[in-house]
Amino acid sequence: MEKPASTRQLKVAREIQKDLAEIIRAKGMATFGGALVTVSEVRVSPDLSVAKVFVSIFPSDKQSSVMQWLEENNRALRGELGHVVAKQFRIVPELTFLLDNTLDYAEHIDELLKK
Repeated sequence: MEKPASTRQLKVAREIQKDLAEIIRAKGMATFGGALVTVSEVRVSPDLSVAKVFVSIFPSDKQSSVMQWLEENNRALRGELGHVVAKQFRIVPELTFLLDNTLDYAEHIDELLKK
């Protein structure tokens, strides 16, 4: 069982979520082929070296292309994040982008309830 995140982990995660969301928003929807990309959650490892970044992508048919773009531009995004958080963090965590499927799950539940 995973132990609960420390206050420091939660603060770092919130800061990364806020700053990455702004960096991605600044790229514009055109970068992602018209998809809306939202940073829904960030979880940071106890040593603050790795950040799991959960993104939700709408419409869902754009998910694979957006995830591919995020992976290909991971280093550049981490670099931009580093410039933003340079004063707050000693090291910028490695970013791992994961798909947040809660929107798809909610849509699926809605469909089931309508039946």
